[in-house]
Amino acid sequence: MTTVTDRFNNAIARIDAANAEDPNKEVFEGKEYAKEILYAQRMTAWLDKYDPSASEALKIAAHAQHIRRWAIPRERYPMDRKGYDQWRITLAKFHGDTTAAIMREVGYDDATIERVRTLLLKDRIKLIPDEGQVLEDVICLVFLRYYFVPFAPHYSEPKLIGIVRKTWRKMSERGHEEALKLAPLWPADLLETVKKALAPA
Repeated sequence: MTTVTDRFNNAIARIDAANAEDPNKEVFEGKEYAKEILYAQRMTAWLDKYDPSASEALKIAAHAQHIRRWAIPRERYPMDRKGYDQWRITLAKFHGDTTAAIMREVGYDDATIERVRTLLLKDRIKLIPDEGQVLEDVICLVFLRYYFVPFAPHYSEPKLIGIVRKTWRKMSERGHEEALKLAPLWPADLLETVKKALAPA
């Protein structure tokens, strides 16, 4: 008989198998990973640290946050704000549907599947305030820890200030506290940009 633990582990294994097909690679600490495998690992590690008592649904949603993301490239949509929003909405539905299919295959009930699907939507905080906010905090923390520094050189300082402010608005007070602990990892010029973004208007 398949136990609850087996069901969860099978779901995570299938998410990893899907992400292992990512043609994009990233080198971290001397080892090459499929980009979305590494992202899923980082999301899970941060969720474990941030909310050790997270539900199975939240753990699955965190691990599947970018499942097969490369299958819907940004370039398919107009390179403006409207195009970006369309891309993000399409991605969220795709992530939810892909994860739901995996969960159904390994034996999850409809209610849990629907909760995970909802957590993977852009308006998760409105629909599931408690877990939706935890997931949003973890997403932002993973970005600030691993992707912010390599991301920053591609944008002007005014653009970065806007990105930091938008990221900050998505996070809870506790998320803000955790984010500020990452400051020593940012180069001096980027830290100054963050200070400008967070300064009172």
